[in-house]
Amino acid sequence: MGLGVEHSQRLVALFALGCLLLTYPLLALFNVGGTLWGVPLLYAYLFGAWAVLIALMALAVERSS
Repeated sequence: MGLGVEHSQRLVALFALGCLLLTYPLLALFNVGGTLWGVPLLYAYLFGAWAVLIALMALAVERSS
């Protein structure tokens, strides 16, 4: 029932990726006046990055089961 070492490493790597994707330097790149399908680019990036992290986390958890 416990987490394996490889499983834990994947989750830690996903956490680090999430921290990287949601820090100031990358957010500043998308903080421009453009839009994507009518949504400001910064918001689209935030929700897109969030969705990718959730999908990767689901894959990591499912593979270990």
